[in-house]
Amino acid sequence: MDRKVTQQVTRATFDEVMVPNYAPSAIIPVRGEGSRVWDQEGKEYIDFAGGIAVTALGHSNPTLVNVMREQAGQLWHLSNVMTNEPALRLAKKLTEKTFADRVFFANSGAEANEAAFKLARRYAFDNFGPEKHEIIAFYKSFHGRTLFTVSVGGQAKYKEGFEPTPGGIKHCDYNDIEQLKAIISDKTCAVVMEPIQGEGGIIPADVEFAKQVRELCDQYNALLVYDEVQSGVGRTGTLFAYEQLGVTPDVLTTAKALGNGFPVGAMLATEKAAKSLSFGTHGSTYGGNPMACAIAEAVVDIVDTPEVLGGVAKRHGLFVEGLKALNEKYHVFKEIRGMGLLIGAEMVDSLTGKAGEIIKAGAEEGLFALVAGPNVLRLAPSLIIPEQDIAEGLARLDKAIAKVVANNKAA
Repeated sequence: MDRKVTQQVTRATFDEVMVPNYAPSAIIPVRGEGSRVWDQEGKEYIDFAGGIAVTALGHSNPTLVNVMREQAGQLWHLSNVMTNEPALRLAKKLTEKTFADRVFFANSGAEANEAAFKLARRYAFDNFGPEKHEIIAFYKSFHGRTLFTVSVGGQAKYKEGFEPTPGGIKHCDYNDIEQLKAIISDKTCAVVMEPIQGEGGIIPADVEFAKQVRELCDQYNALLVYDEVQSGVGRTGTLFAYEQLGVTPDVLTTAKALGNGFPVGAMLATEKAAKSLSFGTHGSTYGGNPMACAIAEAVVDIVDTPEVLGGVAKRHGLFVEGLKALNEKYHVFKEIRGMGLLIGAEMVDSLTGKAGEIIKAGAEEGLFALVAGPNVLRLAPSLIIPEQDIAEGLARLDKAIAKVVANNKAA
């Protein structure tokens, strides 16, 4: 039976049939290979966005395609009434390669965070009683779109119109230890932080701040939860970013790059914390399904090698060098910052709110890039993007910036 899709769909189809919570580009990609993508018209793009830090091994990675095909011919789904070999192999690898003793699988970063926040409250309930329930997180943080995760996230815009939201959550400024000291207490069950804030503007944690957060958590018997949904799986040049901070969390969440685009997330935890998610306390129908775990295992095997992780550092240098050269030419960036291949370039005051214009102009020139808020250009490409694609993508970014600068001068 020929299943080839014959019905013509366009960007206009989105407005006819989809809920309007997204406002996608007019571009509809239909094929990708490595760090290049082609749309319906056959136009080629260089991908500096990586599906928002997801396609860490590029599009249509041949190894992952083969793993998917092999697993598809064996077993797709069981539910957690039974376990399966890919899930067990992946969990074993994740615990061997990290601080963690136990793993819970989910389908997304938001679900991994939901599990982590529930675990934090349950752990405190089991060990200290119901009064110890407060979660502290940071302004500008982003932890997902469920009602609980937008409440822990430090951006009020994502909660507006969905109140009342879960209570018992406090926020303070990132990298400000004195503010944290002022609000942490014996009622605190967890401090939740990203080792580098992604949606908040690509802001890395100060090493000393991160260490003092760990000390405060120990002092107040609170769990330290690291959200590495965006920074994990090699994105910063180590398998997880916490390794570079000299700090070990109690709980860590990961997703995005873990499946290279196949939906999968994981919560990693110490034995001490994990035991509070006892039988029946939490669950997921799809979490840990064999398809997702087989692919994620292959991703981890490829990423956690000296070649790939060492290559991230080299590519970071190429991107920063290229962005600095563009800045010398156009004077558009106030600061270039980030870790590994999660890079942010903050716009100068005269171009406040104009990062989106660069993204749009970039697409016209054949480049995919991202924003992190209205003022930061964000780059999160494949960890193995070829050097010639970096050079070509930066050349296209040059043209895009020139166009935006000219338009703003004219205005």
